Amino acid sequence: MTAATLIWLLITIPIGAFFTGLGIYAWNRKKPMWFWSGSTVKESEISDIPAYNRANGIMWICYSTVFWIGAVMGLFQMDAAGAVLAIGTLGGIPILVFVYKIIFSKYGKQSL
Repeated sequence: MTAATLIWLLITIPIGAFFTGLGIYAWNRKKPMWFWSGSTVKESEISDIPAYNRANGIMWICYSTVFWIGAVMGLFQMDAAGAVLAIGTLGGIPILVFVYKIIFSKYGKQSL
C-alpha cells in the first residue's frame, strides 16, 4: 500500500463513518433531526417524528456511500476514486437539499 493510498483511506473512511453515524443518529433520535448546522426543527412542525427522522437517516447513510465507494476504489484506481468522490460530494450537496425538502414537505405539518 502506497503512502497516497493510506492517506486516501485515512480521509475517506472517517468521513464515510461520520455520515453513516449521522444517519444512524438521525434515525434513532427522538426529537426532529435538523438539516443545517445551527438550525432546529420544532416537534410542532413535524407530523410523524419517527418517520421524518428515519427518512433523514436514510438520506445521510446514502450520502455516506460516496465515501465508502471512494475508499474501496482508491485501493485499485486512485484517479477514478477521486473523480467519484468529487462528483459524488459536490453533486450530492444539491441532491441532499432537494431530498431534505421532499422529506420536510412530506412530514411537515403544513403539508397536512
